[in-house]
Order: sequence, then structure tokens, then C-alpha cells
Amino acid sequence: MKKTAETLPQVILNMYERATTTPAIKYKTKQGWQSYSWKEYFEQIETQALGLLNLQVKPGDRIAIFASTRVEWCIADWAILGIGAITVPIYQTMTAEDLEFVLNNSGSKILIMENRYTMKVFNQIKDRCPTVEKIIMFDSETSTEPDLLSWTQLQKMGSDRRAKNQNNGNPKEFSDLCKKPVADDMATILYTSGTTGQPKGVVLAHRQAISEVHDCFNYVGVTSADSALTFLPYAHILGRIEHWGAAYIGYTLAFAESIDKIRSNLLEIHPTIMVAVPRIFEKIYSSVWAQVESNIATNKIFRWALAVGLRVADHKLKHEPIPLTLYAPYQLAKTLALHKVTELFGGKLRFAISGGAPMPRDIANFFHACEILILEGYGLTETTAAITVNAPFDYRFGSVGKPVGDVELRIAEDGEILVKSDKVMKEYYKNDEATKESFSERWFHTGDIGEILSSGDLKITDRKKDLIKTAGGKYVAPQRLEGLLKAHSYISNILIHGDQKKYIVALLTLDKGFILNFAKDKGVKYSDYASLLQSPQVLELVRKGVAETNTHLASFETIKRFAVLPEDFTVEAGELTPSLKVKRKVLDKKFKREIDALYSGSKGD
Repeated sequence: MKKTAETLPQVILNMYERATTTPAIKYKTKQGWQSYSWKEYFEQIETQALGLLNLQVKPGDRIAIFASTRVEWCIADWAILGIGAITVPIYQTMTAEDLEFVLNNSGSKILIMENRYTMKVFNQIKDRCPTVEKIIMFDSETSTEPDLLSWTQLQKMGSDRRAKNQNNGNPKEFSDLCKKPVADDMATILYTSGTTGQPKGVVLAHRQAISEVHDCFNYVGVTSADSALTFLPYAHILGRIEHWGAAYIGYTLAFAESIDKIRSNLLEIHPTIMVAVPRIFEKIYSSVWAQVESNIATNKIFRWALAVGLRVADHKLKHEPIPLTLYAPYQLAKTLALHKVTELFGGKLRFAISGGAPMPRDIANFFHACEILILEGYGLTETTAAITVNAPFDYRFGSVGKPVGDVELRIAEDGEILVKSDKVMKEYYKNDEATKESFSERWFHTGDIGEILSSGDLKITDRKKDLIKTAGGKYVAPQRLEGLLKAHSYISNILIHGDQKKYIVALLTLDKGFILNFAKDKGVKYSDYASLLQSPQVLELVRKGVAETNTHLASFETIKRFAVLPEDFTVEAGELTPSLKVKRKVLDKKFKREIDALYSGSKGD
């Protein structure tokens, strides 16, 4: 399929000419769900872009966005790109220290932020950020502060400039600017959160962005008739590609009110596609089982229905027709139980795309049995998200799919995945040393270990730097152990440890909702939640889960001891990345005492 644009600003121009009755954007207010048509969306972008021009923003200027996912984020991003400036996304959970580094490293001229909370973070370091000349705030009607503008004030500036352009015979100022950027012009700098170290600015040009959205969305079969509920952070490459891809393809993007309201919003929007990280599916999976196991009759019916669904799903995986002997039981299974899972996603989901972290295979199988197809893909910020992805017509659980578009893969002698593609970043911003270390003869080093299967699909086994080498010289992939443990719905997060040690240990956090229901069902007596976690009943539950996991592992991989932590890992505490991966080195340091105790024998199983 021929590309409809060579740069992101050309995507903006296509919005204005798009002849469709489906909305571009949906968002919820106190009055209910509102929407913009594609022409209205373009006009919103144009207005804010003209406002930025009034602030003397020039091509190449960096403008940072420090906010959560919302309609204004998209409009701001497109407005920045349309006038040839460069967007610098910042996670809303970023610390003041990292914020200072990003603003200064990027040389951001303007900081667009969400509200007074983000202003509070910025105020801690603003005196050390000399390049920031102006602040624009989404959640503010008016401002009398000299360096602060509200979003509505910027809109008023843009509207006034449009009126002036009309009078001066220059009504296409913004459209003309959108035609100027070329494919190799810088579009954005995304700072990788990483699991260790200082953020690195990944430079992506328009060429990388268009290569990604064109190849990936067309490959999996997304069309302008689709709709999606968006909730991923746009400072993360996967969320950013979703927002760009919706505009490129022309499908409707509806904004979730918050992470906590995803499930209710799914029932209101009825999306046909969904882009998410595995943690979202893990939460829904745990919730389903918590409800199922709360009732003996429901439990029995659901498990029978799931068994039937899994048999049908196996035939689908093998591209085999469903046997006639399974047809009637399958219809009954859907009617009695499985449809309830399908309806949790709104009832119209064609497929979901998962990225950012490994998808536990048993969870993918579970949802597949319930007619929710989760297509796992693989990529990095440095590769503009996916370089491989499963497709509705060609998928294998346990793999991350085949290379997309122009992607070439090579497996190095040490197992590292190397890639060559237009989707690979230009460089790390102002970091020549890191850039050189990441490439060899134009091949980008992903830092991930994997293998190419006989089918042509890529399989990821672990992060190169995450591999644990035991004292016995054996290599252990912690992600595999974590995936197996998360098959137990009461386990929330895991830290595997064992580098240069005689055996493997694990720190576990538990799903609070599940554990509270478990305590109620079993009549467990406890004084507070922390004491409940250390009760014999809960520890026995976890012990059984660890023992079951160990049956799938070689002896050197098995978890010999574990400890249950009183609180879950969070992004806010700096224990998880914004894409919900554990920060291993941070956690190793933070929980050194607990880890040492597991090796000294004073705590564990």
C-alpha cells in the first residue's frame, strides 16, 4: 500500500481533506462524550499552532510536554510538528531531577504542562533551566503571570492571528508551514526512562515515524472504520505511535478518563482495536479469576467453558477448522460464560496489540479462548516501537511476530538481536558515544537476546544486561521466571535475584484485591494488611505458586527462597518504569536487606 504522507505535518494536512463521518477524537466531559470531526481536529491544531507562532517559535525549537494522556496532548504535539518545531515528551511521573536533565539536555524553549501539580515539580528546578522561556498550562483558564499562559489564552492568540491572516490575505499560513518539513528533519526527542542510568534522548525524524505507522498499522489490518480507547502515556513510544497512527489511518481515538476508569470506558466506547501493555491484561485476568473463584457454581461452569474455549483456540492457532463435535459445546460455553470476558472489552474488539514488555503466554491463551486476540509485538523507543508484530492472520503465542516492512534482523554470536530499518533512530541527542556504541556497520544493537524461529517469527528470551549469571556459571533469564510466576493471579510483581549467587531468590508483591478476597473466603484472621501477607495461609498460597513454577524450570533456575513485600512496586516510587517494567538495579539496592536475608537463611520459604 502506498504511503499517504512522507512527514507527520503532511498527516495533519490529510485531516482537513478526510471525507468521513466517523469522528477523529472522542473525549468525556461532565456533559458526556464529546467529539471532533477531522476538520474540527485540524482547526484545533491550526489554532494552537498559530498561537505558538505568536510566541516566536521557529523550526527546530524544542517544546516539551509534561502531562498525562489527554486530547490537548495530541493537539499540542501536532501543532508543534506542523510548524517544524520538535516535541519533547515528558512522563508526568518524572522526578524533578530527571525533568531538569531533560529540559536542559534538549534545550526546550517552551514547557507545556498539565496543572499545578506538574508546576510544583517544575518549580523545584526552574531556576536551573535557563532555556525555558514560557510555560503553557492545560488546566488553567487565564494567567496574569508574565511567563505563564493558559491553554485558552494560547487559543485566543491563535484565533486572533488567524483573523489577522484572513484580513492580510494569508489564510494558509499553517498549511504552508506543514508542507516545509522533509523526511529526515527531526520530529521528536523521546527520553528513555530505562531501568537504570540517566535518560538518553532518542532522536526520531519524520522518516522513522511514517515508516512505523504506515507499515505496522496496515500490516495488522487497521482501517478508518476502527476505533480505539487510548490510555497509554504519550511520553512512551507505544502510546505516541497509537496517536500518530490513528491520524495516519483515520480511525477514531477515544480518550479514557483515567487508568482507573478504563474498564467502564471500554463498555461505553466499544472499541474495535486496543493498544496496551501486558499489565493491563494481567489486571483484567486477575479480576476475572477473583470473581470466578468467589462462587463455587460459577467457578465450575467457567472452568468447563474455558476448557472448551482453549480447545477451539488451539484449532484456530493451527489454522484448522473447528470440529463439528466442538461447535455446539463452544456456542454453549460462550453463552454461559465466555461472553462475559468478551464484553469486558466492549463486545466489539477485533484484536488488541500488546507491547512494552513480554506477554505471559497463559494469559494470551486465556483471552484467546474467550475470543479476545492479543497480538504481541516487539520494539524499542530507538526503533520507533514495533519492528516485529503478530497479525490476525498470522500469530503465534510465545513469539513477537515477523519483521514488518523494511525491517532486517540478525542474531549476533552472543544472541543479541540486531536490526536495520528506516524505523531505527537517527541518534541519541548530544550523545555521540552512546550512539556509536549502539551501532555496528549500520546494524542497531537492541540489547535484547532472542532467536528467529523456523517460521520466521522472532522470539525474545531476555534483556542482554538482565541475564543473571549464577555462581555456578549458569545463565538465568529473569523475565522467563517472572512470566511463569505471573500466571498465578495473586502475584502482582516480581524481582528475581541471583547474580554471582549459588541459587535464585525472589521478592514478590501480591494483588491486594485478590488477597483480601482470599482472606475473606478462607476466614483468615489478621490485624492489618501487612500481617495478612505474612499469615500462614497466604504464605502457603504463594509457596504453592512458587513450587508450581519451579516444575517448569531447570534445577539451576528454580527459586529456592522468596519473600513477600508489604507494598506493590510503583512508578511513583521509582520502582517501575512508566511502561511498568521493574527497575532491577533500583530494587536490588532498595531491598538489599531483604535479599541478603534470603541468602543468610533468616527469611524466606
